[in-house]
Order: sequence, then structure tokens, then C-alpha cells
Amino acid sequence: MFRGFAVPAAALAGTVLAASALLAAPSATASEARRAGDVCFWTAAGQHGSSWCYTPPGYTDVPEFLHDRAASFRSTADTAVYAIDWGRDTCHYRLIRARDLADNWPWGARLDGVADTTMGCEVG
Repeated sequence: MFRGFAVPAAALAGTVLAASALLAAPSATASEARRAGDVCFWTAAGQHGSSWCYTPPGYTDVPEFLHDRAASFRSTADTAVYAIDWGRDTCHYRLIRARDLADNWPWGARLDGVADTTMGCEVG
């Protein structure tokens, strides 16, 4: 004969509410991507992994953990920005259009910085 473990209904309801609140809470990376005007980059496809966000204007180097390792991005910026790849004798850029996104971004393996201009680089 099976003898079940009795759990008061009030305790069970509290546990269910706590668990559902955890599931519904947005992650830090999800909230970062929602800030208006940002372009956020992730280390994993599908906007997962570690993230960092750029807010125009100007040029900014990406953090070391993301350098040549961006696998996805999402832009909430109303303007185009440029992903920059610094080479030995030249540099290349990739246009990121306003409100653009990529869940699997091969060009991110070249990402060194982000700017609101092409920085005089060649299309890459």
C-alpha cells in the first residue's frame, strides 16, 4: 500500500507561486536587450550566454570575453551601427541596421569594436 506524504494545500500553493514567479522573471541578458537604443551582443547563438551592450554614439572596443566571440546580436537602436574588425594594415566593418538581429552571426567571430561610423574601414 502506498502512503503519500501529506502537504498542506496552503504550503503547496505558496511553492507553486514562488516557482512560477522565478520562471516568469526576465534574465539580466533579456532585460539588457530591451533598453531602447542599445545593440547587444551574446557569446552564444540565439541571444544566450554572456552579453554586453553598446549604446551609440562613438566607438567602443568590445570586452575581452566577447572579442572575436560574438555569436548573436539584437539592436533596439533607431540608427545603424557598425561592427568593426581591426586587421594588421586595415580594418573592416559590417553594417548592423536599426532594429536588426541575428541569432546565428558568423561575422561575430571577427568583432573587435562597435561604432556609429565606419571608422574609415572597408566593407567586410
